[in-house]
Amino acid sequence: MSDAAYVLGSRSFRSRLIVGSGKYASIEQTLACTRESGAEMITVALRRVKLDAPKGENLLEVLTSAGYAILPNTAGCYTIEDALTTARLGRELLGTDLVKLEVIGDPRTLFPDVAGTLEAARELVAEGFAVLPYVTDDPVACQKLAALGCAAVMPLAAPIGSGLGIRNPANLRIILETVDVPVIVDAGVGTASDAAVAMELGCVAVLMNTAIAGAKDPLGMARAMRLAVEAGRLAYESGRIPRRLYASASSPLDGLASF
Repeated sequence: MSDAAYVLGSRSFRSRLIVGSGKYASIEQTLACTRESGAEMITVALRRVKLDAPKGENLLEVLTSAGYAILPNTAGCYTIEDALTTARLGRELLGTDLVKLEVIGDPRTLFPDVAGTLEAARELVAEGFAVLPYVTDDPVACQKLAALGCAAVMPLAAPIGSGLGIRNPANLRIILETVDVPVIVDAGVGTASDAAVAMELGCVAVLMNTAIAGAKDPLGMARAMRLAVEAGRLAYESGRIPRRLYASASSPLDGLASF
């Protein structure tokens, strides 16, 4: 993407699409879809990676050698201590201070434990991590996370893997207006129009996995998402026209010919 860079922690990125590495049929498909998406950064759930896999079958090794920035993810953590331990493992293993923080509160909806997320974020920020917390679309929670020093806030659009799209754009607008860190929509995106809407609202980036990996044609959807994120960002920067209740003529009315 040709868009200006944005910063997360000590890293800058041009692509505003961040992708996940799960649910693909193979490592080869993961790589192909990530390339087609134009993403520079890919999330990896450390608790689900086989660190002792043979050469060429180790996902972390393959993605790193391909030049992608790895965003370690504390997915699957239901306690604060598990999330902290997983984050520290990611920093030790990958040499990065970036971490996508997840402290899950409900196994059915996979909604985050907001109180636990706040406590874990406070500890990780104090340890020098650039924390990217997955959180509900609650403006107050996002404001508190930003005040703690998180590098970004990542409110969900809808439950993880649901494909429901942005359920509450009003809350996202409030978050965008009231926090001074990057806002990245994370979870619930289903198709390209959902990604475009997130970007048109002013989000810095969109993070997704299932929407691409679970599509009938993952490679085609990866390209669609890349184009949608680019178009949505360009539309946001270009400034949409105001919504009007009544028509507004496209052609000037002055100088009309009289008959």
